[in-house]
Amino acid sequence: MSQPIKHAFTVDVEDYYQVSAMEHRVQRSDWDRMDSRVVQNTDRMLSLLDRHNVQATFYILGWVANRFPSLVQRIAKSGHEIASHGFWHRLIYTQTPEEFAQDLSDSIDAITSACGTRPTAYRAPSFSITDKSWWALQVLAEHGFTDDSSVFPISGHNRYGVARAEKVIHSIETEAGSIREFPPAPGRFGKATLPIGGGYFRLFSLNLTFAAIRSVAKKAHPAMFYIHPWEIDPEQPKVHGLSRTTRFRHYVGLKKTEHKLDKLLEHFSFTTMSDAASAIYVA
Repeated sequence: MSQPIKHAFTVDVEDYYQVSAMEHRVQRSDWDRMDSRVVQNTDRMLSLLDRHNVQATFYILGWVANRFPSLVQRIAKSGHEIASHGFWHRLIYTQTPEEFAQDLSDSIDAITSACGTRPTAYRAPSFSITDKSWWALQVLAEHGFTDDSSVFPISGHNRYGVARAEKVIHSIETEAGSIREFPPAPGRFGKATLPIGGGYFRLFSLNLTFAAIRSVAKKAHPAMFYIHPWEIDPEQPKVHGLSRTTRFRHYVGLKKTEHKLDKLLEHFSFTTMSDAASAIYVA
């Protein structure tokens, strides 16, 4: 009897006020003055994963690694995969290639200094490698990255999505070398397409998420699940002046997320992004 597919469980380690949709309300120069909750929320996430004996991939923001190195050390000591989420959480297509290269280098330095592990996997803030920033994949290869999970194969979102992108793990060739892309592939539920994780996980029922994951697994492919530590924190301070859409996306379902994650981890087998990809993918 074949073993069940192990899906990828991934965590984008950033604080509640560092999300892209809040850039116009919280300046990066004010981050140090905000009521930070990333340490306590990530520790809760670590405890949840430990209860289910799951190792995950943590895409760590360089700013967080620089301010809270002991948190990064705990993540690494727990056996989780250490990856980069950039340093300043800037959308890739708002940067020049030179600016992106600097942000990437700064994240590598901060993460490596914190835990002694140099990341070779990357996820762009808000999945912002799009047609406008496809050049970023070459910059990643130039900096020694071998894995990426930044290209969301959907359309219709205002910040991310590449409609033509492949929905399965694949290799992307650049002038600096190849990158293994593990997209957060959406699953199917009837005629609907359902991304798996984040605000979609908070908004939709568990049954819908389960069905979406099963639809990916039917193709003998692991699903990519993603979440943020702030999504299990319904007590986080409110950021005022947000649009109605941003308020809904950010705050919907926060009270139920941790319970839903517990049920998700009971129901499916999860592992790191690299292990899930290596189990089924041959370049």
